[in-house]
Amino acid sequence: MSVALVLAAALAVACVVVVALPFLRDPEPESDALDDLDADEQERLALLEARDRALAALKELEFDHRTGAVTDEDYRDLVGPLRRDAAAALKALDAIWPTTAQDGAGPG
Repeated sequence: MSVALVLAAALAVACVVVVALPFLRDPEPESDALDDLDADEQERLALLEARDRALAALKELEFDHRTGAVTDEDYRDLVGPLRRDAAAALKALDAIWPTTAQDGAGPG
């Protein structure tokens, strides 16, 4: 009986090792070199970051307003400029990189 338990435990450990082995290995990178961005890619990246910052600020303002942390008057004062910033970033992105969905995936 104890031999069977030892064999079952050994088989269980072997199965766990075989299944976990791919997760324990670090993949070999093809290259450690980072590609430099050209001027257009840098501008697009900056605009994407501006868009993301403006939309995140709008989302946070909406949340704060709904939870009562921001009064109606303060909300009205703050939402306009944030919406204009987001719209300006989206228009600038559309001007240099016209696509239907600007999600960072690239034109295609």
